[in-house]
Amino acid sequence: MSTGTARVGFRVMRAGPLALLQDAGRFGVRHLGVTQGGPADLHAWAWANRLTGNDWGTPAVEITLGGLELQAECELTIAVTGADLSAKQDGQPLPLWCSVRIRKGARLTFGIPIAGLRAYLAVSGGFVAEPVLGSAACVVREQLGGFNGRGQRLADRDQLTVLTSTDPADGTPGAEAPELERPDYTAPAILDLLPGAQLADFTGRSLFDAFNAEWHVDDRADRMGVRLRGPSLKCGIASMISEGISLGALQVPPDGQPIALLNDRQTIGGYPRLGNLTPLAASRLAQCQPGQVVRLRPVGAENALGKHRHFINRVMARDQRPLG
Repeated sequence: MSTGTARVGFRVMRAGPLALLQDAGRFGVRHLGVTQGGPADLHAWAWANRLTGNDWGTPAVEITLGGLELQAECELTIAVTGADLSAKQDGQPLPLWCSVRIRKGARLTFGIPIAGLRAYLAVSGGFVAEPVLGSAACVVREQLGGFNGRGQRLADRDQLTVLTSTDPADGTPGAEAPELERPDYTAPAILDLLPGAQLADFTGRSLFDAFNAEWHVDDRADRMGVRLRGPSLKCGIASMISEGISLGALQVPPDGQPIALLNDRQTIGGYPRLGNLTPLAASRLAQCQPGQVVRLRPVGAENALGKHRHFINRVMARDQRPLG
């Protein structure tokens, strides 16, 4: 993160249902039963920081389902990526996936979702919060992280501290993400899945259905996990000793309807797993609205690793200006 001065950057005029501060996540503590947190959509979060000139891991605000209204307390360079939440600046549409300079007193508002569920607001220099267990990632269930360290969502009248950058090269207004990096969140999602250790214990019919049927996102979805509705998958394993659970693990409980586990998941689980969504697939699923269609696509480890490396290289190539 660039050096600069910490000051109040935004005042929360209306908090909305769920706005959380998220850095890259909390790692190295799962043996304590503490989950990772971090951005549900790693892709959009990373690009918001990229567009504002921030280093990887810089905290940004994750805005779920809109309803947030902020007032700028100083001039700032910002970027909003991810879902289209009808974002506006002083009543005018706010451009997405690009960096914008806003004046002191400007009002940012986020309405109901048009496409996707979660938007990410980054500011040049970064939001400031004291790390808890090495991270500012906000996990409400565990009461860890966030602006006050106690895992609380944004509330009315909160003041959000930012580090205003002193480097004129940081957060140049007008930087835009390439079109190919801007997902169409309304389209059916193709989710890459690494086959899991219990794959061979599912019936042949279940494996065929898993990778050929359409799945629908259930309305029972949050930062802990997303249920998928479709054909009932059957597994020959009656019981298991609980195992560690990774981001994107696709568990299949006795009802045969898979659950994809996301950032705020439990740390262990005892249901058989069809496999594991890649981090980018988990990010894409986190933007799916209830009822949306998704498909599962099996991939090998080398393929998945290559795609992830390409993503990391693209989003961290800070010398590539302009981006478009």
